[in-house]
Parts: sequence; structure tokens; C-alpha cells
Amino acid sequence: MNADVKVEQLTSIEYHLNELSDLLVQVVNDGASIGFLPPMKRSEAIDYWESVINHDVILFVAKLQGEIVGSIQLHLCSKQNGGHRAEIAKLMTHTGYRRKGIGRSLMHQSEERAKQERRTLLVLDTREGDPSNFLYNSLGYIQAGSIPDFAKSANGEFHPTIFYYKNMIG
Repeated sequence: MNADVKVEQLTSIEYHLNELSDLLVQVVNDGASIGFLPPMKRSEAIDYWESVINHDVILFVAKLQGEIVGSIQLHLCSKQNGGHRAEIAKLMTHTGYRRKGIGRSLMHQSEERAKQERRTLLVLDTREGDPSNFLYNSLGYIQAGSIPDFAKSANGEFHPTIFYYKNMIG
């Protein structure tokens, strides 16, 4: 873990909207499979971020020298039968700062917060073949299965997604 990376929770995006929008546009236009297709317009990113934070979504950002270089979301399940679980979503790291422990730092912070929220099961999904699969495996996430043709890329090709889970008890 990079000691210079500071992970913090944002309860408002007001002062961070531009940086978060720039991050989202940058990673999507680089090919990240996080629900959007390139080319992404800045206005789309702004619209997205303005609706992210609510009582079920916890947003963390990673900062390096005061600049946002990554983010992650912890979605708390609010269903009566799901109060024990949460979903890790939209892990993104600026392409200029990858392989420096930022994603790992964001994952650790999300897991710690999940424990504080008494969530004992974490789930996530990612496109098959993406480098994030190595990260999730290294953090003890277990592959639950895959779904073919789950996500479409900018060229119209369909890709499978892999679902992972991690039991936080023990």
C-alpha cells in the first residue's frame, strides 16, 4: 500500500465534482467497464456524480498530493433480507496512477467500512479478463460464476462478467 495515498469518505461531491467527472471520463474513455461506453461526455459524468451519494451509497476517494486519483463505492443493501450484505461498485483508478496500490487501498477502506456497518457479505462483478480480477483474487474474493454477453463494449462486442463474493466473518 502506498503510504502517500490518503483515502477519505465524501459525504458531498459539491467541491469534488470536477475532479470526479474528469476521473470518470478518463477511465471510461480508456476502456473501463463500469457501466458507461466511450466516448463519454463530461456532461454525462457530471450528471452521474450529481446523483451518486444517498443513504445507501458510501463514496470513498483516494488522493495523492491532494489530487483525486481513484474512487470506489460501497452500496449497502436496504432490503429486509439483505441487511447483512453490500456491493463494491465503480472501483476506478486514474490510468496514470495504476499499479501503485490505490485500488487495493480503496478496497481495504471499503471492507473496513462494511465491517463497521455490520455487513458480513460483500459482492462485486467485473468484466472477464480485466486486471481487476487479479486484485479481487488477491484480496480473497471467491469467484461465484460468470454470465456470458453481460456487458457491451464500444465496438459492439459482448463480454462476460465474473461475480465475486467475500465472507467478512472470520
